[in-house]
Amino acid sequence: MNKPYVVLLGSSYDPQRVVASAAKLCYSSSDISALVEKQTEEKTAAFIEMLADMGHESPIEHASFTFGIEHVSRALLAQITRHRIASFSVQSQRYVKAKQFEYVTPPRIAANAEALSVYSSFMEEAQKTYDKLAALLAEDELAAVDSALPEEERRKKAEKAVLEDARFVLPNAAATKMVLTMNARSLLNFFRHRCCNRAQWEIRSLADQMLKLCREAAPQIFKNAGPSCLCKACPEGKMSCGKMPEVREKYKNLLV
Repeated sequence: MNKPYVVLLGSSYDPQRVVASAAKLCYSSSDISALVEKQTEEKTAAFIEMLADMGHESPIEHASFTFGIEHVSRALLAQITRHRIASFSVQSQRYVKAKQFEYVTPPRIAANAEALSVYSSFMEEAQKTYDKLAALLAEDELAAVDSALPEEERRKKAEKAVLEDARFVLPNAAATKMVLTMNARSLLNFFRHRCCNRAQWEIRSLADQMLKLCREAAPQIFKNAGPSCLCKACPEGKMSCGKMPEVREKYKNLLV
């Protein structure tokens, strides 16, 4: 499992029209309802393109997008939650038992048969260790559970209580799921950092898929979205990947 699964669950109602109306309000004496009514699809598209070309980003904070994300690692989770202007709901290792935990395999490991064998063996051992720890701790916990309860219910309560400790042996590779919501301006910042060739491969793959969905939903807002080098010189200096023409071509044709 090497590729994240992403779906756009929803966005704020008519996001481009809302953004265009908000931006025009700053310079108009009209009331809000009149401004919104005047925004035809063609006028909205043209105005949003102008905002994008100007780099005027504050009005697009009024548009938000919600994604369902699966088949990503806990290592990715540690990276994506650094984007703080966002909302996250993440599957809990504390309350959801990893009966047979899924995991992400890095491409370099997948391409090396011997490395893959070592990696897979480790994941099997991690599962066995997790299961053994959970069972041992649950037996200890059982004594603290109300003895008046039916035996099956007592065992379930005991097993649930110890997952928060058993999970400590699960690796960064363990897969997780989340629902993520960001406003459009935060998404632009996310794409600048995570679509870059220097971003880690898993979060870059996720960012590319999210950007495709955003361009389908709001093409003018995300017209210039992607790594920083799309519209200006690479900001990485000596650390640049040196592939700016190829990167620009990739993101120009991202939906093709």
